[in-house]
Amino acid sequence: MEMKVKSHGRVSKRSQYKRYTRSRAGNVLFFTFLTLFGLFSVLPLFYCVITSLKPLEELLIVPPRFTVSRPTLQNFTELPGLLASLRVPLSRYIFNSVFIALVSTILHIICSAAAAFTFSKSKLKARTLLFTIVQMALLYNAYTLAIPQYLIFSKTGIIDTYWVYILPAIPSAMGCFLMKQYIDSAVPDALLEAARIDGAGIMRIFIQIVMPLVKPAWLTLFLFSFRDMWSIVPSGTIFSEQLKTLPQVMTSIAAGGIARTGSSMAASVILMLPPIIVFWLTQSNVMETMSSSGIKE
Repeated sequence: MEMKVKSHGRVSKRSQYKRYTRSRAGNVLFFTFLTLFGLFSVLPLFYCVITSLKPLEELLIVPPRFTVSRPTLQNFTELPGLLASLRVPLSRYIFNSVFIALVSTILHIICSAAAAFTFSKSKLKARTLLFTIVQMALLYNAYTLAIPQYLIFSKTGIIDTYWVYILPAIPSAMGCFLMKQYIDSAVPDALLEAARIDGAGIMRIFIQIVMPLVKPAWLTLFLFSFRDMWSIVPSGTIFSEQLKTLPQVMTSIAAGGIARTGSSMAASVILMLPPIIVFWLTQSNVMETMSSSGIKE
């Protein structure tokens, strides 16, 4: 009798297990959909790389093809010649892009981490209200803030300077929110209390304890901020040729019409390489941060 009860119990558990799991056909369908969706997402990048390797006669084929019969690097070798007529050396534009991307990203990470640490672990009475205001700031996009920002830039006199690139990139509601969510889950209060008992000050706790523990979060911010700042093209705030960035100059190549399509794609491939390399180096940290912070990209 007991054997029958046990056998019935096993059968019921197995049937319940099968009820809440996908079948083999469902798994195949699910992964097939993910594969097709992933390939569709990579399609623009693939087309850009293929077009950059096409000679002129293949660029004129209608409709466009996703294959290249005679690949060539001519579109890449022509770029220095196309940019040789610039009044400012190409190295200046490269320096501007690298300098602006790195400085603004580092300051963005430091300020976001410091604000998130304050909201998460300080004893300020108004920290909940202030963090609610930060969350409300997530509702506003760049187009909504364009006119107020320009008025602030004009009043402070930072138009046509490096500061017009860097200062707007330092504060970020998204960065503060992401860091705060990660600090809540990754930094225990007992560890901070032990550090205070040992005599550590607030700056030492932040630099030597908090920042190493939240490394995946600030590496994720590094990826997002570097991606945005590397491709930044300010409109109406930079007039000096000495302060323009590499993407702003590369867009002038596309003005040459269809004959410059290959060179334009070659320039796009070059501009895509740094963000792709940064993502390749930080992708595991991005996944960990998103899963811990409850954010889906």
